[in-house]
Amino acid sequence: MVGVGEASFISLAAPFIDDNAPISQKTAWLAVFYMCIPTGIAFGYVYGGLVGEHLNWRYAFWGEALLMFPFAVFGFVVKPLQLKGFSSIESKKALTPMETVSAVTDDLDASKVKGPILVGGDGISADELNKTSKSLDIHNILNRLSQFGKDMKVLLVDKVYVVNVLGYVAYTFVLGAYGYWGPKAGYNIYHMKSADMLFGGITVVCGIFGTIAGGFILDHMSATINHAFILLSGATFLGAISCFSAFCLRNLYGFLVLFAVGELLLFAAQAPVNFVCLHCVKPSLRPLAMAMSTVSIHIFGDVPSSPLFGVVQDHINNWRTTTLMLTSIFVLAAGFWFIGIFLPSVDKCTDENETQVSPNPMVDMKTLPDGNGDKGPAEVQDSNFRPPC
Repeated sequence: MVGVGEASFISLAAPFIDDNAPISQKTAWLAVFYMCIPTGIAFGYVYGGLVGEHLNWRYAFWGEALLMFPFAVFGFVVKPLQLKGFSSIESKKALTPMETVSAVTDDLDASKVKGPILVGGDGISADELNKTSKSLDIHNILNRLSQFGKDMKVLLVDKVYVVNVLGYVAYTFVLGAYGYWGPKAGYNIYHMKSADMLFGGITVVCGIFGTIAGGFILDHMSATINHAFILLSGATFLGAISCFSAFCLRNLYGFLVLFAVGELLLFAAQAPVNFVCLHCVKPSLRPLAMAMSTVSIHIFGDVPSSPLFGVVQDHINNWRTTTLMLTSIFVLAAGFWFIGIFLPSVDKCTDENETQVSPNPMVDMKTLPDGNGDKGPAEVQDSNFRPPC
């Protein structure tokens, strides 16, 4: 259930921020939003350690539930978001009844059914109305599934999007295992005291400053897809070298310094990678692009990485070697994003100037005031229907 909530929230929150942020600060605003993820994880280490030590681990979950309850209520009462590339909620509500009546009437005329029981004297029987309503629901579901398939095909053939997500999957694979096994690896390699607190503290500081720095740097470079890939590949590669070197050291303090530098560089990727997801597709596909990106990094990234790390560690029985093997996967992520630099990329967020028009001109014909409903379809289209720019 947490995953369902995360995917639906991120798929709407990121496009909303992208629509409302100033043009020169779009990535910085995204960075502030994505800064909350590593910060929350890091505070989780500290919070869980303190509550578990002084009370009981169950209280940590009760406390989390109480903290999240106001946000759950807010999600139910907040006004629906209006995103670029989608028609307004009001227009959808206005169109739905007219489209339904039109579909029912057309369906009955085509089948030439005359029912004995009339509804409101309009010649439509209650039985036929129910049957047509059900068939319309099925038709709408099939249309949505068909549209989903078409949208997925668009994403899967978009080389920029695919390369970006592949790099993100490899990147998240390592971070997921770090989050689960990091404190235990630190304890076994360096005999850390309060490993949870140390890893949590480093992740809090580096997550905040690294994520925000990545957003501001990309804005300073001029936020483009090509510049985002340059920042992603460079920061991830340097971060991988720093973390790899850290686990090679025998000294605890040297490890902490290099690991902090590595995490600072790695977290700089959070805003640029999501900037690419948002801007390599047209506006109406952004929620789906963000949702599929989130699903992919969990299914292929942080979900399998922790058990796989455990299997390898059980087989090798050497924490340092296992951690070095894991860290080297950052180089794969940097490689994917390096390929993205050379791919032809266009910011499609400005390609689609979708005006708020009815998708069905016949509905407009039926709802026109001043007797325009008697006009022919051609006349109505000429006077009222305007195709998207």
